[in-house]
Amino acid sequence: MTAANPAPPAVAMRHIDKRFGAVHANRAVNLTVAAGTVHGIVGENGAGKSTLMSILYGFYEADGGEIAIEGRPARIRGSREAIALGIGMVHQHFMLVDTLSALDNIMLGAEPGWSLPAARAEVRGKLDALMRDTGLVVALDALVHELPVGERQRLEILKALYRGARILILDEPTAVLTPAETEQLFVTLRTLRDRGTTVLLITHKLKEIMALCDAVTVMRGGQVVLDCAIGDTSIDGLAEAMVGRRVNLGRGDTAAREAGPALLRASGLAWTDELGVARLAEVSLTLHAGEIVGIAGVSGNGQSELLDVLSGLLAPAAGTLEVGGQRFEPGRWIDTRTARALRLAHVPEDRHKRGLVLPFDAWESATLGYQDAPRYTARAMLAWMRQRRMRDDCAEMMERYDVRPRNPALRSSKFSGGNQQKLVLAREAQGGEHAPQVLLVGQPTRGVDIGAIEFIHGRLRAMRDAGGAVLVVSSELDEILALADRVIVMNAGRVAGELPIAQCSETALGRLMGGAH
Repeated sequence: MTAANPAPPAVAMRHIDKRFGAVHANRAVNLTVAAGTVHGIVGENGAGKSTLMSILYGFYEADGGEIAIEGRPARIRGSREAIALGIGMVHQHFMLVDTLSALDNIMLGAEPGWSLPAARAEVRGKLDALMRDTGLVVALDALVHELPVGERQRLEILKALYRGARILILDEPTAVLTPAETEQLFVTLRTLRDRGTTVLLITHKLKEIMALCDAVTVMRGGQVVLDCAIGDTSIDGLAEAMVGRRVNLGRGDTAAREAGPALLRASGLAWTDELGVARLAEVSLTLHAGEIVGIAGVSGNGQSELLDVLSGLLAPAAGTLEVGGQRFEPGRWIDTRTARALRLAHVPEDRHKRGLVLPFDAWESATLGYQDAPRYTARAMLAWMRQRRMRDDCAEMMERYDVRPRNPALRSSKFSGGNQQKLVLAREAQGGEHAPQVLLVGQPTRGVDIGAIEFIHGRLRAMRDAGGAVLVVSSELDEILALADRVIVMNAGRVAGELPIAQCSETALGRLMGGAH
């Protein structure tokens, strides 16, 4: 295209409107995305950004408005039509069949012929060329469940490109990636942009928007509130546009705190997985009243296993645990029921697999694990639960923790990720007879918007200030630096070092994460 005849935008959405019953998800939204750019789309959970992208990919059909793809009007009534228009989407939760090979996942639903061996050979040849051009290298013969998370994501992108995607939608692509995998993804996306692919990036991580995007659109309450080139805004400007007020996510007080009594002691913890790999080796730590301890480290270095052992989900091969005046050893390890009785609560890393039962109503998920407490059981017949009291308590939790919508009867799967996380935190950190003294939290704000991050951080600090002990495992160094009073770094299943927050920096922690002592 010449300057006199510029290329049409890759995507032009005009006056897009969408309702779900009483919820007005998109309100006359306008979005223009220039071809061959990376365009960020940000907003709080429930702001309407995922709905807008679902309309673009054909999961939903807009109630009103117009869409043009590469200058041509388009009516997109399903994902097949979107794919035919050159639109691909990589979801936060991968759409892959774990028991099939990477090659078969790419072919699935797009086989070029009736002969499977011939089809595999043809597709493999095309993929080899595509991988050379893009740098998206995937082990095509490996089963998906054998692939690391970063490679599964490359597989999803490769699958979309194989189907002819010129416009690629990525939904929270770095939520489950390590820092190294995130940087590798950024290199890939820049390469795709330089080859002419248009990328729409949905993310809550404003640093990523500033580092990668050419332009950004901010949504709030179903409307666009900011649309500009990336050079015309800042992280603070984006945060304020997202929530409608100034947001403080900076580092907390770095002054040394006087340690209270020890509430949890673990010594010499060791655990080996079914493949014989030592995931924990001689791990010891102490949690004191009135402190937040952060566990930093690249994912896969024992942090997840440490949380599982301390919470009673795994029994170690060696080591001891002291909590609530009791001592536990292998063969007589703490279990989750005992942990709750000793006021040790756990917010798991994966809220879908371990924190919620997604088909349950919110009130059921809000009492999960506490359903046999005296408050909820009829004394005469323990098999009967006081459901009205459970619903009332759920409504109170929703009010205190700003869970939206405040509907205890809504299915757990229908809440956004941030509101699901707040619901789990409300259950585990609640007051009254269930109030914990020690709270173990895994990835507290994974996939959560900036307003919810500020809220969750405030709740964790409030528990510390009330005399509790909080252990936070996070793959986000910014989060560790913002929350912790003391930081323990793990590498290869061992404690690589421990620093008071006043001595912590990304450089110092990064060296320990890499194995330096």
